[in-house]
Order: sequence, then C-alpha cells, then structure tokens
Amino acid sequence: MKSLLETRNLKAGYYGRAVVNRINIHVNEGEVVCLLGPNGAGKTTTLLTIAGELDAVDGLVMLNNVPTWEPAYLRVQRRGLGIVTERRLIFTKMTTRDNLRLGNASVDLALELFPELNPLLDVRCGLLSGGEQQMVALARALSRRPSLLLADELSLGLAPKIVDRLLGAVRDSVDKNGTGALIVEQHASKALQYADRVYLLARGQIALHLTAEEAMNRLDEIEQMYLQGTSETEEDHIERKRRKDKRKQWRRLRVRERSMTRLTGTITSTRKADEDDYYFEREQIRRDRAQRARK
Repeated sequence: MKSLLETRNLKAGYYGRAVVNRINIHVNEGEVVCLLGPNGAGKTTTLLTIAGELDAVDGLVMLNNVPTWEPAYLRVQRRGLGIVTERRLIFTKMTTRDNLRLGNASVDLALELFPELNPLLDVRCGLLSGGEQQMVALARALSRRPSLLLADELSLGLAPKIVDRLLGAVRDSVDKNGTGALIVEQHASKALQYADRVYLLARGQIALHLTAEEAMNRLDEIEQMYLQGTSETEEDHIERKRRKDKRKQWRRLRVRERSMTRLTGTITSTRKADEDDYYFEREQIRRDRAQRARK
C-alpha cells in the first residue's frame, strides 16, 4: 500500500517554541485517518505544519515518500495536496461557480459530489449557509482529485445531517479515487464511523493509535480519559515554555554570579528587576505567605 503522508518525530509550534512533540503519523492510499483530541491539544498546529502553513521546529514531513520543506501553495501544486481549513477559505463576494473554479477545480465533478450546489452556482457565497459554504470548500478541494486531503474541523458549528454529508463525501472520494485523507475532529463518535484508523493527541503528543473499530469499542474510555474538557491551550504552552526557559537562564546566571563572588571576594549580581518576572513572582509569593503567617 502506497504511503501518501508520513511524519517522523515532527515537532511544531509558534515562534520557534514547540507545541507538539514527536508526532509520528502515516496515511496510506485509500485510507481515512482521524486525528482526535481535546481543544488546545495541538491538532490544528499539526495539520498546518503538514500543509506547509507553519514551519516545522524539528522532524520531517514526507509526502509520497519524499521529504518536503516547501510552502503550502507548492505542496498543493506539486504534491497533490488538498486543504480544507476550519475557516473554509471561500471568497464571499464571488459566486459559488467562481469559487469552485479556483485552483483548476472541476465544477462538473464538484456537482457530482454535491448536487445540492447546482441551484446555488450563481449565488454569492456570502449568502450561503455555513453548511453550504463548507460544501463549496470541500467540493473544490476534492474536485481537483488530490492525492491527499487535509481537513480541519469539517463539523464545526454544523448540524449532524450536514456533517454526515461532508464526511460521507470524503469517504466516497477515498474509496473511488484512492485518495488518502487526514481529518481533524473533536466529535469522536461521528468521525470514527467514516475512518479507518485514529490517532489521539493529548498535551502535544500522540497518546493512542488504534483502528477505528478498536476506538469505537473503547469510546467511553477514550472520551473519559482524553476528550472531556479541554487540554492546555497553545498560548498557555508557549507561556509555560517561556517561563521554564527563563528559570533555566537565571539558574545559569546565578551559578556564574556565585563563581565571580568567590573569585573576587565581592558580591556580584547582574540581575535586572524589570526583566526578572520569575524572581519577582517568587518574591511576591514569599511576601504573601509571610503576611498570612502574621495573621
């Protein structure tokens, strides 16, 4: 079975700070693979890095067994990538027909996938419902016959009937054309009905890798352990990583200061109060404890 996507120890994030670590995912020809996880687990970050919208901090993204560092538009043009983001990426002032024609997509093939769009071809996309807009975005991506489809939160804010229609179209396209699909979803029970395999992402790492059948049998356990509530957000992760790096920086600085004090016999300090939020916070905690003790 031909490999369409493989990530090797992928590390990705923002401003050089990793949000997800050691991500190893593979998608083969004719497979629908689902990436599950709570809010803030890093699902969208992983997908955007695979798509080329974000640069990887470390690790490899391989498309058709070839490592790639190209930006997103070249991955779409040269590697046969189809992308549907949670923002839908449609032009609201253009008609449905014009939106479907973008990127050398086939209008006829799009209408085969979604006949519901036929009476809406001359309607501006800004006047369509959320479900119809998502149909336009997905139809445009699939009508280009991509080798690999990346879809982020197809079900976001949509009725269950529309979600079934969208996921069913992905499943049909994969079965008929041999396309591979990696879909990011929060609604596990719905996504698993159409998937072959599932990766569960928790706190920036792959926690489980199961077949869809195994995941359905363990759905209650998975939802209770991983999918209830929210995980640490990407912003929280970045701030926690910044503070951790700051603490390391100051520990190294204090070692140098003590060494200089022993050598010179004078107290040496190069700390700056306006830069040292960590020690300021520690001092504030100490003062609060002392005040409570006095009471």
